[in-house]
Amino acid sequence: MDKILYAPWRNDYITGKKIDGCIFCHISKHTEDDESLYVLYRDEHCFAVMNRYPYTPGHFMIIPHCHTDKLEALDSEVWLRMSKIAQRGVRLLKEGFGAQGVNIGMNLGKSGGAGIAEHIHMHLVPRFERDTNFITAIGETRVYSTDFEKIYRKIKILADKYLGDE
Repeated sequence: MDKILYAPWRNDYITGKKIDGCIFCHISKHTEDDESLYVLYRDEHCFAVMNRYPYTPGHFMIIPHCHTDKLEALDSEVWLRMSKIAQRGVRLLKEGFGAQGVNIGMNLGKSGGAGIAEHIHMHLVPRFERDTNFITAIGETRVYSTDFEKIYRKIKILADKYLGDE
């Protein structure tokens, strides 16, 4: 028997509009498209955007506007701002979204596991007890249990509250 796992939401990935060049630079430059690009927050140093193909619901990234693949070369002021947004993002995910834990990480370089290696980015992944089950552990497959658009709208409201300057 053939094993089939349907994932109709990924159709946009296959058939959707292709972005020339760096997707993160495209998002950085196109503020008028923030909603369709799922931007949660932006300031002069960085922006936060939902991960379109997340590990768990609510997974978002913090990305510097400057195009670089070298964390070690990133301006300290930008890194400090990204770190501040990460702290606020953890609070958002725990207090506002109900996450029981959060994974924060950066995959630097293709060999380091980066899917988009040419532009550094930091992942914030909300975690919930029992969010990993047999299909993830044995089947090497992820099941996204809720509507992406609905989660974006919820996190966007929380981002307006948690991520900006106090």
